[in-house]
Amino acid sequence: MRTTAFSPSNHWNPAFRNSQITPQRPKTNAKPFLFNAKNPLNHRQAHPPFPSFSINPSKNPPTPISQNPNFDPPPLVVVGSANADIYVEIERLPKEGETISATSGQTLAGGKGANQAACGGKLRYPTYFLGQVGEDAHGKLVSQALEDSGVKLDHLNTVSGTPTGHAVVMLQSDGQNSIIIVGGTNMSSWPEVLPDEDLELVKNAGIVLLQREIPDFVNDQVAKAARSAGVPVILDAGGMDTPIPHKLLSSVDIFSPNETELARLTAMPTENFEQICQAVAKFHEMGIKQVLLKLGDKGSALFIEGEDPIKQPIIKAKKVLDTTGAGDTFTAAFAVAHVEGKSKAECLRFAAAAASLCVQAKGAIPSMPVRESVSDLLQTL
Repeated sequence: MRTTAFSPSNHWNPAFRNSQITPQRPKTNAKPFLFNAKNPLNHRQAHPPFPSFSINPSKNPPTPISQNPNFDPPPLVVVGSANADIYVEIERLPKEGETISATSGQTLAGGKGANQAACGGKLRYPTYFLGQVGEDAHGKLVSQALEDSGVKLDHLNTVSGTPTGHAVVMLQSDGQNSIIIVGGTNMSSWPEVLPDEDLELVKNAGIVLLQREIPDFVNDQVAKAARSAGVPVILDAGGMDTPIPHKLLSSVDIFSPNETELARLTAMPTENFEQICQAVAKFHEMGIKQVLLKLGDKGSALFIEGEDPIKQPIIKAKKVLDTTGAGDTFTAAFAVAHVEGKSKAECLRFAAAAASLCVQAKGAIPSMPVRESVSDLLQTL
């Protein structure tokens, strides 16, 4: 079993495979991480296997690796949810039994998986999305938004008889939001065993992004396939508030919660940085070597076991219109920077810049920045 630590994917540097061996992760019986899921079978069309790549990485290339015309880099593969987000703009949340009027409303493509894939596409990194939509208007909306963002949809499955997942996003005047999710095709009709062509795509990826708006058994298969091929996996903790199976965590290279999720999953306080460090240590004890923590307006931090945390303050936005999708933008931008060979600190900074731009526009996918905008912002700092 191989590890990637915080270097680019093994597919970028063949010598890396022979230089580092993953130690056995310690076993644990920690109660918060026991959960099993089962879902009905479904079939998806076969696609040709994705070719593998081999190239020596450059730590700080003069131009983004993904834009080098001489070769195709191993892709970012996002496996996760796709939603139609039904936005309603309100002054405040309604009280129990109260009816209030929204100032406006619209339906946009979203879902944590689709959001992260769209961000990768907009950052001009080759990105595949592996997920499911229904044969309905919402499914077409999501597919079109992903395609427009430059995401490859060869492994997007269309399911008959089940509606596309959707969410009601209640956007308040201060930019904060509350969300209600309806799972739809995100949570049902997945095949019990993922097709070989999907797992081959994962094994030939440069990096894989997972979230928790699809069944855990799907994430588990993907994470194991990636680990068997030496492909780094980032698991975003966002989504279901159920305990995370330890077998899934054991196949993850980087675990990425926000502050609220960290507190919930560890049952520990996170009111100050010292408490946050103690909560993160609980994941280190369970074998998670790297924790990428999103701290909202307090910035972010990367915790690597045995090393001092790397802190990144927020890059202040000129105005905050909508925080929806900011966390997904941060995670995806971090993944893109990581697979392109940037340093740990550079990955955090690149992700912070992308998130800063995201909150300045409404919607999730529509607000995600293109690479030129991120580069321009970083040059002004």
